Amino acid sequence: MEVHHISAEHLSIERVGEIIEKGIKLALSDDARQRIIRCRKYLDEQIAASDVPVYGVTTGFGSLCNVKVSHDQLSQLQINLMMSHACGVGERLPNDIVRIMLLLKIQSLSYGYSGCKLDTVERLIDFFNEGVVPLVYSQGSLGASGDLVPLAHMCLPLVGMGEVEFEGKVMPSADLLALKGWKPIELASKEGLALLNGTQNMSAIAVWSLLQAQRLSDWADRIAAMSLDAYDGRIEPFTEAVHLVRPHKGQIETAARMKELLTGSELIAGHKQHVQDPYSFRCVPQVHGAVKGTISYVKSVIDTEINSATDNPTVCPDENLIISAGNFHGEPIALPMDFLAIALSELANISERRIYRLVSGTRGLPSYLVANPGLNSGFMITQYTAASVVSLNKSLASPSSLDSIPSCQDQEDHVSMGANAAIKLRKVVLNTERVLAIELFNAAQALEFRFPKKSSPVIMKIHEDFRKQVPFISDDVVMYPLIEKAIQFLRQ
Repeated sequence: MEVHHISAEHLSIERVGEIIEKGIKLALSDDARQRIIRCRKYLDEQIAASDVPVYGVTTGFGSLCNVKVSHDQLSQLQINLMMSHACGVGERLPNDIVRIMLLLKIQSLSYGYSGCKLDTVERLIDFFNEGVVPLVYSQGSLGASGDLVPLAHMCLPLVGMGEVEFEGKVMPSADLLALKGWKPIELASKEGLALLNGTQNMSAIAVWSLLQAQRLSDWADRIAAMSLDAYDGRIEPFTEAVHLVRPHKGQIETAARMKELLTGSELIAGHKQHVQDPYSFRCVPQVHGAVKGTISYVKSVIDTEINSATDNPTVCPDENLIISAGNFHGEPIALPMDFLAIALSELANISERRIYRLVSGTRGLPSYLVANPGLNSGFMITQYTAASVVSLNKSLASPSSLDSIPSCQDQEDHVSMGANAAIKLRKVVLNTERVLAIELFNAAQALEFRFPKKSSPVIMKIHEDFRKQVPFISDDVVMYPLIEKAIQFLRQ
């Protein structure tokens, strides 16, 4: 069984995806263990040696930062924090995203700037390795003092509260601890704050969204190439010389990819009656390329975030400092997540326009892609569905980071709403996948009306594999199961 050792070494977004997908186990490196122990020891020594209030360690939280708490109540203070902050509502976050949250929280705590005890971090690792998934609800975080509400739900099971899913069953976490023979963690000073402050909810959804966005961007090029050939489009707009005079990296890459995908196509090499293609075909390098550029930028930001300590206060033993600051604020990732939602919305937007062209009864294709339109409606309503989803994306892409509602008696007077940006981004990702699947459904149908002329070997292989899941439609059938199969095809 492969084990990933949590350490100070760089954790890539791709590695996170690999750990989740392959079920790789976690363990702390010796160095991480020593950093955690050292930081906790330093914090205990500072608390014992000084009567100076330290926010969240010997004081209340938020606007209660000036209320001092006696030493004999410091543990209860942390438990109270967890209980009072577990105010989540809405649907549950999917298990894979909660598992990413666990991984990112463990990574952040391992740097030794948070003051958590070793047994607390190791119990989080136990949860991850044993397939224990805390129930976390999607709504409630302002993305400012980190993701207080979802992280409270994620961490309640440490002390035997809240609920978990284990082996497909939802149960009280106290039952799970008893089943495993684990004692509830006895939280020390600062630990509740270390667990609840941080951006791991936002970051987990961002990581998941980036992994999906890279996959969908790759598919969008392949599907667009099939649509272009099915629509009897032209290859000239993808000529390298065109793009070298406007050398955006993503644009150049996309143009080259389209030419590569269509190499060897009888259709693309044929004589064309038309001089130009509509923008949704001709401008694939410019639009898909801009999306690639956005994904690259957002990835660089999230990459930094998941390799950071984002709780508060920050404990710095080397500098002999305990500083209350703002590393939990979600603004650095809220803006990029909104940007990624806009970019993916555009990927769906241009895809829907190609769907419309394919069903429009032009360039020798039959209306709605059936041999006998009239008796059959064919693919008419697939475009309606795509248009509906695209319209919803446009609403969801309105930036959450534009908003801020003060909280905590105005102590937290500017918030990022990054968690809402993350929630909407996930919905946009799923919607974009649906639209691209509908385009593939249409493109594969349209391509067969060009037979016996064939597209390129690459495109024909995609078509062949797709036909193993989704058949050619001769007469009207119930369409929604086939759309779902097309979605699943993109996930294979």
